Amino acid sequence: QVQLVESGGGLVQAGGSLRLSCAASGRTFSTRAMGWFRQAPGKEREFVATINWSGLTRYYEDSVKGRFTISRDNAKATVYLQMNSLKPEDTAVYYCAGRDELGISSTPNSYDYWGQGTQVTVSS
Repeated sequence: QVQLVESGGGLVQAGGSLRLSCAASGRTFSTRAMGWFRQAPGKEREFVATINWSGLTRYYEDSVKGRFTISRDNAKATVYLQMNSLKPEDTAVYYCAGRDELGISSTPNSYDYWGQGTQVTVSS
């Protein structure tokens, strides 16, 4: 069983930055693609970014391209989401997710493991 624990959320002013971390348990982290999703109040969970097992392939939702960067450290079994130039519309609970596949995906249903989420609030 894989457990994912997010950290790094908080309150930040518009234009600021945050770095989210997601620590994974288990020995097979390096063979799993990972992703970040978010859910704002009253809205469905939406895709933010995904990274393949090696870290060489990444894909972003259009509204975060150029502002967010997903990365991973397989030795530390951790995936990161660096968020710059934050906007109030980025406010949401951010979830880390892992899948039993090497390749990326933007579809929530294709992920097998989920963290508990971390709140990100961007004030205007």
